[in-house]
Amino acid sequence: MTQPGGGRTRRRGAALEEAILSAAVDELTESGYAGLTMDKVAVRAGTNKNAIYRRWPNRLALGVAAYRRLTSAVPPPDTGSLRGDALELLRGANRHWSSPLGAILRDLLAAAGGAAEVLARLQEQSGEAAAAPWLTVLGRAVARGEVSPEALHPRVATVAIVLLRNEFVMRGVPAAPDDVLVEIVDEVYLPLVRRRGQP
Repeated sequence: MTQPGGGRTRRRGAALEEAILSAAVDELTESGYAGLTMDKVAVRAGTNKNAIYRRWPNRLALGVAAYRRLTSAVPPPDTGSLRGDALELLRGANRHWSSPLGAILRDLLAAAGGAAEVLARLQEQSGEAAAAPWLTVLGRAVARGEVSPEALHPRVATVAIVLLRNEFVMRGVPAAPDDVLVEIVDEVYLPLVRRRGQP
């Protein structure tokens, strides 16, 4: 941004924050978390590191904010059956976690270690936001008479996605085979939700 006399105008507030976040997103997608530095982001955003540190206290916090900017909510599937919806949700998560964007997420989680506040920000997707599509497909299943209303519980709803996350975190797999997803749905998820509300 330039003034009529040819000098640069100072960006402030939301405009500066947007420029920094956009620069961080570009750095993260080009170089991954390992290549993300405050110096590079400052240069790309046309600002100084102090402006970044006033908003994000460290590289990890900035990386989390940039990652969250990169991810967007996807409408839950509607295949007409709970089994079909659950498999599509798992397949979508599997594709995401095994993608370059998923690699960034794994790097951020590894860097966060025991930083509870950062992990909480990263894992908002595993809280209410992650439960939402599962509760939506369960709600449709209740309306179709496939399961009872007692199945509509956030912990029950997210069991399948937690089991898939364990495949990545505990086993370190680059992607879960489709037969694992089918096993999670058929052997664990569907029996659990169908049992809810039964005497």
